[in-house]
Amino acid sequence: MDSFDYDIHEYKTGFAKKHITSIRETGLTIMLNGREVVTLLCTAKYPEYLAIGFLKSDAFISSPDQITDLTVRDEGDRLVAEVETCHDPWKDRIMERSITSGCGKGTNFGRNVTTISKRRLTGDIKVTPEQILSLARELHSRSTLYNTTRGCHNSSLCTPDKMLLFREDIGRHNAIDMICGQCFLDNVSVENKMIVSTGRIASEILLKVCRIGVPILASTAVATSFSVELARKTGITLIGNIKDDSFWVYNDQGRIIGF
Repeated sequence: MDSFDYDIHEYKTGFAKKHITSIRETGLTIMLNGREVVTLLCTAKYPEYLAIGFLKSDAFISSPDQITDLTVRDEGDRLVAEVETCHDPWKDRIMERSITSGCGKGTNFGRNVTTISKRRLTGDIKVTPEQILSLARELHSRSTLYNTTRGCHNSSLCTPDKMLLFREDIGRHNAIDMICGQCFLDNVSVENKMIVSTGRIASEILLKVCRIGVPILASTAVATSFSVELARKTGITLIGNIKDDSFWVYNDQGRIIGF
């Protein structure tokens, strides 16, 4: 269950009862080789993909072959994802903490920036403005949980012609991580794909997308200055502020037809 119904009072010149639906919020604690990494606040949908996507995005794991066991148990007040690996994910790791602009904790943020900013994404995917606008419209039409609760973000993995994966969660980071985790575990090729999402494009979102190798990131919201700088360093095509008939191009890299 990803939502719950409540009776509340609404004020419109006076107070009146109103029946609403609120999105579920619960904790997902990720344990890696017996050690707690983080507790994410989420809807509890696709916990396996979310846990692995977070670990991949934060460079705890780099290959599916490193994972020897993955289980998720429900403890009532939270979920716990137990991940075991055949390597030492903690070796030489300095646990710096940065409070990012979204839900959850940012770990090793400086190291992520230093490492990933040296990478160049070279996917030769091409997309037209009409396809970008069409995918954003489809993202909105699939957002039934948002339309019901007004309390979640949505992300999708797409080709220019088709939406392949759609995920929604209370945090935009979680929605991206669920896609990252599924692509990682299911060996989904992303070199010629794009991510279309809702929510502000902050640097940590850009880093997650860059780490898994998706060359185009588009959002219905705007990008921060640091994410624009990182997109230009890494060669990610960055698109934001998508409306019904317009969008902003922060960085192209020759992938938008007619630009």
